[in-house]
Amino acid sequence: MTTSPTIEWPDFEKIDIRVGTILEVNEFPKAKRPAWQLTIDFGPLGIKKSSAQITELLVLGVYTDKKEVVLIQPDRQVENGWKLG
Repeated sequence: MTTSPTIEWPDFEKIDIRVGTILEVNEFPKAKRPAWQLTIDFGPLGIKKSSAQITELLVLGVYTDKKEVVLIQPDRQVENGWKLG
């Protein structure tokens, strides 16, 4: 396993990571690599769209040993738009 450089807390505070609800998922056949188009509700910040090819926002997930993606989610209900901290 490769390790990435470690960041300090002030570096992490510069990143604006928010909670959102995925409203819609569509196939994205025009993408260079297989991808999904996502429509995500960020509460007071509005509804945003993303995919593997768009850097407008970041969807966090982990890879399984079979290279499947499992999306990260809070362990209890929170409001859309709340900041990760």
